[in-house]
Amino acid sequence: MRRLSLTTWIFVGMAAGVALGVAAPGVAKQLAPVSNIFLRLIRSIIAPLLFSTLVVGIAGGHDMKQMGRIFGKAIIYFEVVTTLALLLGLAAVNLVRPGAGVSIQRTAAEGAVPAGQTSLSTIVEHIFPTSIIDALARNDALQVVVFAFLFGAACAAIGPKAGPVVAFCTSLAEVMFRFTKYVMYLAPVGVGAAIAVTVGSKGLTVLFGLSKLVATMYAAAVLCVLLVLLPGLVLFRIPAAKFYRAAREPFLIGFSTASSEAALPLALENMEQFGVPKHIVAFVIPAGYSFNLVGSALYLSLASIFVAQAAGMHLSTGDQVLMMLTLMLTSKGVAGVPRAALVILAGTLATFHLPMEGIAVLLGVDALLDMARTSINVLGNCLASAIVARWEGYKVG
Repeated sequence: MRRLSLTTWIFVGMAAGVALGVAAPGVAKQLAPVSNIFLRLIRSIIAPLLFSTLVVGIAGGHDMKQMGRIFGKAIIYFEVVTTLALLLGLAAVNLVRPGAGVSIQRTAAEGAVPAGQTSLSTIVEHIFPTSIIDALARNDALQVVVFAFLFGAACAAIGPKAGPVVAFCTSLAEVMFRFTKYVMYLAPVGVGAAIAVTVGSKGLTVLFGLSKLVATMYAAAVLCVLLVLLPGLVLFRIPAAKFYRAAREPFLIGFSTASSEAALPLALENMEQFGVPKHIVAFVIPAGYSFNLVGSALYLSLASIFVAQAAGMHLSTGDQVLMMLTLMLTSKGVAGVPRAALVILAGTLATFHLPMEGIAVLLGVDALLDMARTSINVLGNCLASAIVARWEGYKVG
């Protein structure tokens, strides 16, 4: 039993969680604190780990010109794959038409949707922290990355005088990686509790409600891996088997908890062990959590057209293309917002005069949809770090 891998134990925990949720829903619902404790411990790792690894990576002889080049390559890759994911979701929803036959009822859906407005100016302003303490406390990954990027550049510029600071960050990074290892021992229990709470609260209906929509999302997610992510693996000659072993545990944690934050520390550690340099891992993966939301892009294109179909509204090809362009812009920089995908979807529905009541329909199966989009987000960001490393000439795997 001790020889079983963490991945196997996570699968065991997920199966046990489903079984407990079905057999004893009352007990399963009481496990919410167990799941929350695991997620809290994970979130406590994120800010110090990001800060320390990025400062060490930049101050360790990597100049601003090189980091600027890495940023440019990462943004190009992010835009290509998220655009392809949007188009794939658009094709899938038009082919299968999961919204046909679904009747949208007039409900108070607007009250169930988190409020929030997103614009290019607010996204750009949000990137820059007013206080690094505040950014660390809120685990705002993008703000921590920006501050650490500039802080590391300053350390590199003053040279030996920054030695004690860099040494401290080096030790901090090592400590946080070991801390992550300890917390991961709780992963099977934490993810099992999360699944048990979901099934215990909503019953098996959460697994079968709106089955055509859920099936379309999961089929599109598989196609996204095969048609959008896999070609990058082949094009940049990244060893598929070794990458699978590095990414499977962050993928499973993202899937079972529906939390990208929960998967972030292990994704950073595993991709560094995979051979991606520390300064690339620490920069690309956190940036990808705001700019490389492949799974969320896939979901948003599918969900927006689904609502139109369910409402019996016909959207021309031009309208659909314009909607995809809108989603491409508005889906950036909102990873820290609770139910971020629903916030963006609500704004898109309002822009194109589609009924907001569609949100209430989607909320019924959002738990399952969120698991799919989060796990694809995690997988896409792991792959992005490996591709940027290969693009920079490093050998990975």
